[in-house]
Amino acid sequence: QVQLVESGGGLVQAGDSLRLSCAASGRTFSSYSMGWFRQAPGKEREFVATISRSGATTDYTDTVKGRFAMSRDNAKNTAYLQMNSLKPEDAAIYYCAASSGWYGPRAAQDYVYWGQGTQVTVSS
Repeated sequence: QVQLVESGGGLVQAGDSLRLSCAASGRTFSSYSMGWFRQAPGKEREFVATISRSGATTDYTDTVKGRFAMSRDNAKNTAYLQMNSLKPEDAAIYYCAASSGWYGPRAAQDYVYWGQGTQVTVSS
């Protein structure tokens, strides 16, 4: 069992930055690839970013490439999502998730553990 707790969300203006954190407890954090997903009101949950177990490989949805950066610190059992140049369309609840795959998948159904989410609001 892995417990995931997100933090770092909040209300910002367009163009600002936020860093989300995902703290993991339970089984060995480095045994899981990690992902970030988001869900805006009235929309389905969508893939944002993923990182491999070692942290060497990352993958991003096209809409955040060049603005968001995912990282992890296996010694601290924490994954991060640095979000720069935020846009109003980035507003959503952001969820972190853990997958048993070596490389983080893009499909939500491939993740076995989920956090409760953290709200990101971006004003224009």
